Amino acid sequence: MKIVVNPTYEYLRRFIEHIPSSFEKEGRVIYSGRNLIKVMEVDGIEINVKRYGIPAFVNRVVYSFFRVPKGRRAFEYPQMLLQKGFETPVPIAYIEQRRCGLIDYSYFVSMQSPYQRNFYEFGNADVEHCKDVVIAFARYTAKLHQAGIMHRDYSPGNILFDKINGEYHFMLVDINRMSFGKISVEMGCANFARLWGQKAFFRLLAKEYAQARHADETYCVERVLSCRKKFWTYFAKKHTVKYNLEL
Repeated sequence: MKIVVNPTYEYLRRFIEHIPSSFEKEGRVIYSGRNLIKVMEVDGIEINVKRYGIPAFVNRVVYSFFRVPKGRRAFEYPQMLLQKGFETPVPIAYIEQRRCGLIDYSYFVSMQSPYQRNFYEFGNADVEHCKDVVIAFARYTAKLHQAGIMHRDYSPGNILFDKINGEYHFMLVDINRMSFGKISVEMGCANFARLWGQKAFFRLLAKEYAQARHADETYCVERVLSCRKKFWTYFAKKHTVKYNLEL
């Protein structure tokens, strides 16, 4: 078993070492699916433990020998965001189990986010009722892209936020899929496609994003709506859409 611990949290090593054996019976489940996420408490702090499911055989080989495993990327990427001033849960540890030389379960341990809201709440929202947060989010995303950072799974559950002292703060989670480098306006507009919301929500988002990046508003609106339509048309053929899909 491989364990990498953030030096700041070395004092939690003993607890971390026991996570694989205690995970099933301890903690509070906050997400259950292909991966399982639990919140645990240790030394008076809440930590988030995400267990990645065992990959299919081909992917087990790929992640064992050719690609960096998701859990390890989730552990390494946060520091890149934090150094540039973007919030994401502070990484605590990465645990990797192997069986017969191939990756088995892996775990990413981080601080639990204090933010309670996410972007699922905007699926059917009237844009006039959430205008201030949409504007703040568009500007935040523009800064993120201009800093050379793009979350490749920019979906509603991966964007947490709250309003503190009259200002919106955003936090990115599940960041094992990221792109670093120059992010063009075209790429940036396409990045919004997975979000929930009605057309008016996306028009405002696109206009504010365009202004923040000194780009053409008409182009950005057309690009955002086009990418959104393409993604959700394909998604709706295979899955149930859980909000009023307006294409």
